[in-house]
Amino acid sequence: DAALGRARSLGATFADFRIMQTETESLFVREQMVQGGSAATSLGCAVRVVCDGAWGFAASEDLSEEGVARLAAEAILIARAQAGWRKRRVEIEPLPKHVGRFDQPAEIDPFAMPLEKKVETLLGITAAAQKSGANFCQASLEQVRERTWIANTFGSRIAQSRVRLQPGFAVTVTDAKTGRFATREGSVPPRAAGWEHVTSLPLAGDAARAVEEAREKLVAPSVEPGRKDLVIAPSNLWLTIHETVGHPTELDRALGDEANFAGTSFCTPDKLDQLRYASDIVSFRGERTEPGGVATTAFDDDGVPTAGREFFIVENGVFRSYQMALGQAGRIGREASNACGYAESFDAFPLQRMPNISLEPGRDPAVTKESLIADIDDGILVEGNGSWSIDQQRYNFQFTGQVFHRIKNGKLAGMLRDVAYQGNSVDFWNACDGLGGRPSRELYGALHCGKGQPQQAAPVSHGAVPARFRGINVLNTAEQAGGKTAGCEGCRGVVRRWA
Repeated sequence: DAALGRARSLGATFADFRIMQTETESLFVREQMVQGGSAATSLGCAVRVVCDGAWGFAASEDLSEEGVARLAAEAILIARAQAGWRKRRVEIEPLPKHVGRFDQPAEIDPFAMPLEKKVETLLGITAAAQKSGANFCQASLEQVRERTWIANTFGSRIAQSRVRLQPGFAVTVTDAKTGRFATREGSVPPRAAGWEHVTSLPLAGDAARAVEEAREKLVAPSVEPGRKDLVIAPSNLWLTIHETVGHPTELDRALGDEANFAGTSFCTPDKLDQLRYASDIVSFRGERTEPGGVATTAFDDDGVPTAGREFFIVENGVFRSYQMALGQAGRIGREASNACGYAESFDAFPLQRMPNISLEPGRDPAVTKESLIADIDDGILVEGNGSWSIDQQRYNFQFTGQVFHRIKNGKLAGMLRDVAYQGNSVDFWNACDGLGGRPSRELYGALHCGKGQPQQAAPVSHGAVPARFRGINVLNTAEQAGGKTAGCEGCRGVVRRWA
């Protein structure tokens, strides 16, 4: 009341007040050694206003009544200081009043788990890898809890609590005679869940299998480049969805208001309802309601409810909608946000951020990865995400992976290495002619999707099914790098924070 009342008295046409507490823990082990760990917490508040047609924002760790009133005055000053140079007035669509609470389900609080238990779990993963013959192995665990309270001048009062976590590992095998090595990273998805997510995963068994795959990859033949048919597993395809569909359809990026982390977007507003983004069997849906999705919540950080705001970004191949935050929809003739506002911490301004974005399964539930493979004479099965590159319009791209199996006459015929696939976002998705059914759907994602200046990280999940693509350009990365295959493997094994 102190913050919102002060903002109104100074001329704000809209204001919101947010208290946010964020807790993080990270733990890293290598072989049978604990490499390190970290834990941090932050608690503070922020006032955001619209005054004289401009945004103002101020944040502080001071939660006193006098402190938040002072924040409101600072936010008003910042908004008014923009009057001389802003290009357009900020217009906020009216929101209904919402009073509610959301506590994201978690059976076992990961922050209550003893450190010794977490270390034991990670060392169990690396022990299984070493027992199977790994020369090097590492494992990690990251967990986050957010508690947020939001109030605004529309009368909303919202309390939310969210927790998410992700274990991970990577194994390396070497050939002492040749000096070559191969790495296999685990394809372990993040979840909005408690410690039960970790115990539900066969991590030690997966690590042992990863060693066998790395060993096979070490002696696999290098791929022959050229046009090939691909079957891409969800463990790889989620990142391609993220980069070629997720980021290009952020409205602020498409309007030129956002250009950090690979530029603006080819997907400009004149393409709405016009662009044939993909083949007609392909649809992408955005939402913040899927159980377990790391972007899932009941309200976004603009105070917009997420239930009922699910939307198709691409429907039957046609580009239908952008991701939008508060105050953006009117710029493209739409009525309201689709609940895509998010702030990483109390002192971060809420931006339009990616919701859970998923590839819809094919209509036939009987279609599997194996049946997609059966219809390929000469191609490659791609599993696990690797390195990636995309241009400043989110259009031309190149992706690698973790494991590549040659497909010959409808069957797997051994492993390949040094594989990357290349194309552009539109041609690639229009080359899709087969999708797995709903039983083949898997949910992957990233805890840290980078955007903004100052940089903010946001969690996002991506559901996907195995998908078949015809005539995709395949590169040999060893040839592209002048034959330095071991060096490429080493670079690709580096953990990437930003997606």
